[in-house]
Amino acid sequence: MGQPCRVLFLVENGDVPTDRRVWNEAVTLTKAGYRVSVICPRRQSRRLHERIEGVSLYRYPLPELPGIGGHLVEYAVALPATFVLSWVVFFREGFDVIHAANPPDFFYAIARVFKLFGKKFIFDQHDLVPEMCLARWSGLRLRLTHGLARRMERATFRTADVVISPNESYRRVAIERGHVDPDRIFVVRSAIRRDVFKEGRPRPELRGGKKHLVTFLGTIGPNDGIDQLLLAMRHIVVDRQRRDIQLAIVGDGDVRRDMVDLCARLGLTDFVRFTGHVSDQRVLADYLATADVCVEPAPKIPLNELSTMNKVVDYLSMGRPVVSFDLHEVRDTVRSAGVYVPSNDPGDFGDQILRLLASPDERERMGRDGVQRYNDVLEWDHQRESLLNAYASLLHRQPAPTDIQASRS
Repeated sequence: MGQPCRVLFLVENGDVPTDRRVWNEAVTLTKAGYRVSVICPRRQSRRLHERIEGVSLYRYPLPELPGIGGHLVEYAVALPATFVLSWVVFFREGFDVIHAANPPDFFYAIARVFKLFGKKFIFDQHDLVPEMCLARWSGLRLRLTHGLARRMERATFRTADVVISPNESYRRVAIERGHVDPDRIFVVRSAIRRDVFKEGRPRPELRGGKKHLVTFLGTIGPNDGIDQLLLAMRHIVVDRQRRDIQLAIVGDGDVRRDMVDLCARLGLTDFVRFTGHVSDQRVLADYLATADVCVEPAPKIPLNELSTMNKVVDYLSMGRPVVSFDLHEVRDTVRSAGVYVPSNDPGDFGDQILRLLASPDERERMGRDGVQRYNDVLEWDHQRESLLNAYASLLHRQPAPTDIQASRS
């Protein structure tokens, strides 16, 4: 037998193993006989180098600063640090493939250097960076960031030997905007393993003394719609005079402090709990198991319209009905387990939450549909074969036996 293929993952926008998509991919490849290394930022006082489940992890310190200036400082540290550590891995462990996750889209520069040594490059789309710029910036900052993002995206698509997309919308972007051969694009959905939330149990105390619990689980960023969710909650509490509902916002992000301040200004402190970052999977599972309704309040903008939100897969895995604005990829993921608000109207969003809370039979039916959707399509095992087929195509090997079209459903 020949030497096993060696893979180097490059990640900037999160640490590993916390980044669930990267970790699932890394562990899947390791179990399939690949030798896997990962370079990523150091978070939560993790070790600079360690091996977990056969995956070799290399980390570097990275500052987290707000605003466009903070992003520039972050990238100015991340790119050279990743490049240096790539050489460390090159000489210490070796690699045949660079597998880079975005954002940002600058790892193509490192890949181009190592392609001179015969290495392959896989681009793993996590986000659409030009659309992120459109959602975050305006004026001169938008013109500068959007133009740079488009150039880096084009360069990344041109450099990639294979592209991995999380859904069909991103795949179309790779084809139409990136001019990538469709045969070189593989859809690997962001999914979770079946055992992640298996120990979740309802805990009445999480309702904060209220009759119902509504749960948001995820990042609190500028495009995630927490302001819309708080306005929907104000509509529920003030306009509809419902004081028997608790909202749990489970997660952290760039704008959490701003959202806590907004919550106080809206007079909702007694009805909303911000938990901050929760790393304990059992606690996350308990919040989902206790929730009557889960929410995806991301507003209807181009970035959100095309993106699959990880949180909705979590909701479905636990059989929770979902209220969301009518986003194309969220609807395609959730289907009959969700209610879709056609406009960015927080009042309508709040009313749909109330309607579901008043309809236990409908919630139960939606929960069953969600679990079936998760079991049939969205569990990680359904994505495994597509990932392995992407590598088989790259390395001209026999593809995995399962038809990957099932994972594109």
